[in-house]
Amino acid sequence: MKAAAEPRPVIRNRALTAAIIPVVSVVVLLATWLLDRGLELGLARFGLYPRSMHGLVGILTAPLLHDDWDHLFNNSTAIVALGWCLMYFYPRIAGKVVLFTWLLGGVGVWLMGRANFHIGASGVIYGMAAFLFVSGMLRRQRTLMALSLLVTFLYGSLIWGILPIMDHVSWESHLWGGVAGIALAFIYRHVPPAVSDPRPAFADEEEDEQDDDTGLQSPLTGDPGDEVNEAELVRKRRLAQRAERPGNVSTTWDE
Repeated sequence: MKAAAEPRPVIRNRALTAAIIPVVSVVVLLATWLLDRGLELGLARFGLYPRSMHGLVGILTAPLLHDDWDHLFNNSTAIVALGWCLMYFYPRIAGKVVLFTWLLGGVGVWLMGRANFHIGASGVIYGMAAFLFVSGMLRRQRTLMALSLLVTFLYGSLIWGILPIMDHVSWESHLWGGVAGIALAFIYRHVPPAVSDPRPAFADEEEDEQDDDTGLQSPLTGDPGDEVNEAELVRKRRLAQRAERPGNVSTTWDE
């Protein structure tokens, strides 16, 4: 008989699955950019142009369009990193966060942006980053707060993108994408994430319980005249040494 194959860990499968949609999204953006460049389609004309009827279509199409390779590459790396975090930690609402950030951010730019074509997925990226940061703070879970700090460490410099510093940068998209992400973090703050904080299990206490179940009688409480149990003395000495230092802690994670 062949031994049954061990099941693959659920957490590993979920980690890989969380990367599928972000990677596919980047492939779509790359294909769109290559077609635009290779066939000289001039797709930038489908960007978001504020307060004009023909610019309304840009609310849907602008995040798919990019000006040059650097613009596309920078956005692609952020989409993979932030998109994976969103899909892994908040799979129940990840799609809603991206969709509403896409639409609400675009509407904000259309209403209040400069009279120019706005293109690029930066608004959605700012929305994801803002959602991950604020959501982690609101939920007060150590795991999610650590994620917030990681987002701050990796993408904290994005804060400068919401300021009107450079004329060729759509800071309006950054601003309204971030506003949408913050609003969504408050709206969905009661939706449970896919992970929870590790639960401590004190190994010393578990060992004590197991030792007590063995039925061995302590030499200190045994009947007079009983021979000293050397193994019991060694166990007592080991437990006394452990009591002088912090207990061992093991952690378990939700799958």
